[in-house]
Amino acid sequence: MSGPFDDWMKTVQARAEEALDALLPPADLVPHKLHEAMRYTVLGGGKRVRPLLVFASGALFGADAQALARAAAAVEMIHAYSLVHDDMPCMDDDDLRRGKPTVHVAYDEATALLVGDALQSQAFLVLAEGMDIPAARQVAMLRLLAHAAGSGGMCGGQAIDLDSVGISLTLEQLEQMHQLKTGALLRASVVLGALAGADVGPDQMRALDAYARAIGLAFQVVDDVLDATADSATLGKTAGKDAAANKPTYVSILGLEPSRVLAEKLRNDAHDALATFGDKADRLRQLADLIVQRKA
Repeated sequence: MSGPFDDWMKTVQARAEEALDALLPPADLVPHKLHEAMRYTVLGGGKRVRPLLVFASGALFGADAQALARAAAAVEMIHAYSLVHDDMPCMDDDDLRRGKPTVHVAYDEATALLVGDALQSQAFLVLAEGMDIPAARQVAMLRLLAHAAGSGGMCGGQAIDLDSVGISLTLEQLEQMHQLKTGALLRASVVLGALAGADVGPDQMRALDAYARAIGLAFQVVDDVLDATADSATLGKTAGKDAAANKPTYVSILGLEPSRVLAEKLRNDAHDALATFGDKADRLRQLADLIVQRKA
């Protein structure tokens, strides 16, 4: 039975889908194959966790719906580009994503490379236009997303991940890798939503950062648990890839049950971080629950 949170999620997911559909180049625009492949990878799939975080955070700061839709679309384009490149043979070499063939399988490797490049550029176009907010805050949003996507964020974490295959990492090293690889873009989602609505004060930013840090790690811990316990049909991607590739994970370092305990601790940490916002942050708390309690 659906409740208010489920109804809110469906509304935001539909709004994000509409925004992505409108803000991606149409498939009948030259070059047709590239634009078709961009839409193939972005539309009609995924949990839209990052757009949900954008909208939930934006609601705390009275953000305009159009600004939130563009911010959500931008961060989701960056996320989608990262998945396309991550799945390529030179990276994780996977043939299944969101329950359908990956882009290099459905099209070809060159197209997959260009899809990722084009989606990254499109994200910044989307974030640079069509928002009625102060220019300084818009520049801050662009800077935030650029940093989260680059060598000091997602790409840097992926580089560490590739260099860590077959070697032992400490728990602290694993955490650093995932704060970059997964956590940076989740943090960007939270802060982008806030910046779309207001100038964020130092105390508020510290609270959002603590929340984002907790959910960023929790997301990866749960991913590692699911990779070890769920099947490919449930996940929509190839299960057991990390173990097969001899990659360090929370499960390989801590074990299965301690990893579940850690995820629950991080969920509680996320809740605690939002105390300063009171009941207004309930959507963010519910998203922390969703991240930790999800089955796929």
